[in-house]
Amino acid sequence: MKTVLTIVCVGMQMLSASAQTDTTSLRLREVQVVESQKHHTMTSTAPLYVMDHGEMLRLGVTDMADALYRLPGITLRDYGGAGGMKTVSVRGLGTKHTGVSYDGVMLSECQGGEIDLSRYSLDNVGSLSLVIGDNDDIFIPARQVTTPATVHIQTMRLPSDDVRPHLNAQLKVGSFGYVSPFLKYEQNLGDRFAFSAVGEYTYAENDYPYTIKNVTETIHDHRKNSRMNSGHGELNFVWHIRPSDRLTGKVYYYDNDRQLPGQVKYYSNTSRETLRDRNFFGQLMYQGRLTKTLSLKLHGKFNWAASFYDDGVTASMLQDADYWQREYYTSASLLYMPTQTWAFDYSADYAYNNLNSTLPTDARPYRNTILQSATAKYRSKRLTMMGRLLHSLYLNDAKEGDAADDMRRLSPSLSVSYLLLSHWYVRASYKEIFRAPTFNENYFWHYGSKDLHPECTEQLNVGTTWQGDFGKTHVQTTLDGYYNWVKDMIVAVPYNMFVWNCVNVGKVRVYGADVTLNVSHQLNERQQLTASGNYSYQRAQNRSNPSSPYYNNQIAYMPEHQGSFALAWENPWVSCSTHLTAVSERWSNNAHLDGTRVDGYYELGASAYRRFHIGYGVMEVRFDVKNLTDKQYEIVGAYPMPGRSFQVSLNYKL
Repeated sequence: MKTVLTIVCVGMQMLSASAQTDTTSLRLREVQVVESQKHHTMTSTAPLYVMDHGEMLRLGVTDMADALYRLPGITLRDYGGAGGMKTVSVRGLGTKHTGVSYDGVMLSECQGGEIDLSRYSLDNVGSLSLVIGDNDDIFIPARQVTTPATVHIQTMRLPSDDVRPHLNAQLKVGSFGYVSPFLKYEQNLGDRFAFSAVGEYTYAENDYPYTIKNVTETIHDHRKNSRMNSGHGELNFVWHIRPSDRLTGKVYYYDNDRQLPGQVKYYSNTSRETLRDRNFFGQLMYQGRLTKTLSLKLHGKFNWAASFYDDGVTASMLQDADYWQREYYTSASLLYMPTQTWAFDYSADYAYNNLNSTLPTDARPYRNTILQSATAKYRSKRLTMMGRLLHSLYLNDAKEGDAADDMRRLSPSLSVSYLLLSHWYVRASYKEIFRAPTFNENYFWHYGSKDLHPECTEQLNVGTTWQGDFGKTHVQTTLDGYYNWVKDMIVAVPYNMFVWNCVNVGKVRVYGADVTLNVSHQLNERQQLTASGNYSYQRAQNRSNPSSPYYNNQIAYMPEHQGSFALAWENPWVSCSTHLTAVSERWSNNAHLDGTRVDGYYELGASAYRRFHIGYGVMEVRFDVKNLTDKQYEIVGAYPMPGRSFQVSLNYKL
């Protein structure tokens, strides 16, 4: 099967000028780009889901975690409150298999491999999208195809002929001591250059109440040691050197000084742990057309991150540790479009990562990564096909002690979409990829192993999309079934009470389905009803050892059923929406031991907002209620989530 797919991928030669026009037509306005993305969700050869800023406002999305819940196939880990770490897993493949792109460049975390999405505010997001597998956009860096799924965050809009300065000032105030001011200034200097400056600060006590039950006794308490104090700033620019040449840049800084609440157990709610995270990166991207058939895209990035952990207990100072990681990254992509129906892309990436810490056992590891992808795409009026080969080379070394093994792999992918009837597409895709162990998995004291093999994944998707109009009603729907297989899964097993070791023993089989439905009805010129929903079924089974009593168990923290629904009414008076998220029961470990079952839950929320014209600007007043029924639940075991909470937002745009 692998050999056949590899030969097919090598032989494929493809792309369409119409599809690539979206990528290379650099002068499109933001609203046109968003509309193109929305249309692309229907025609994409692999699952693609997009939410723009207007849709988030209309459907009552309150934060990044809420936005991710509105996308199918995503399982979120949330440790509670505004400052709780939030990571995502897609279709049961684990958080380390989900990539995150920020304005076209991938975010990296070489130490643990998990991107904390709570760092990125929705207030500066123009669109949020999820790609599962490889979709039709082939003019991308090789690094963007190294994960089974990728979350794309897009912030900066393109220049226009509007040269007036624009100011966006916002203040959010909410329950449990939550305060968050936000300020953004942007301006177009002519129709070719635009820049923006963004600043945001967030403070929250997060001392929300919770209850736990011990047989017949109910304990009421408040979350302790949970304060968050964070801020981030950005400088961005977009420069159209010529109509077909564009240069964009970003400088980003994030600083979060927070307390870490511990697990909640009977009669115990003590923690003195603190963590300070700091992150700085700068990135540049150039995209230009060399000839009528040849285009070039270049990326460059430097990333620096540090974390300072304090256990808070003098007797445990040996657990205190500071970590620093750095990355130098560059990428070049060459797109060739010889005809209206064919196109080819070659991308080459290089990255250097290193990590050091204050631990006496620090090996000071570093890694050189070379990625190369060759992609071909064909598109006619009814048929779209895309094939790709990715070659990955990881060269590992360490300044102290032995280094992990070097790794290399050739990974194919193939996807196809066919217009069966008017506005009705069918699609199928296959992707094979692997994940190199993180530095923690290779080197962490009494935990890592330098002899680990990479985790290998295979994913197969078959689906259909349809959209249509019935008078003033527009309907979009997607249905996808999938099968995923993970082998050489890295798991930590105990050597004794205090020493664990990472080994390649795990195998996971995942199969399921994702369904989405979006309906909008225009009541009149000033009123519209919108309904949006998704449902995901995933059976993620432990297939490591057939003789084990845990064989075929649902793997930890993967619900079989989850979904969301939102209903919105836009009008000239007070626009409002209500939204529901529901998740079935999960288990906090693979063994399903007594006491490790995490109950399912639902969360109901509501939003209302109105806009007023004040002077030359627009004031938007918004009120949100989260967890309207005050339901007590957990996403991660022993980390209770907040109950009913309120948030008021004042936003002024000039």
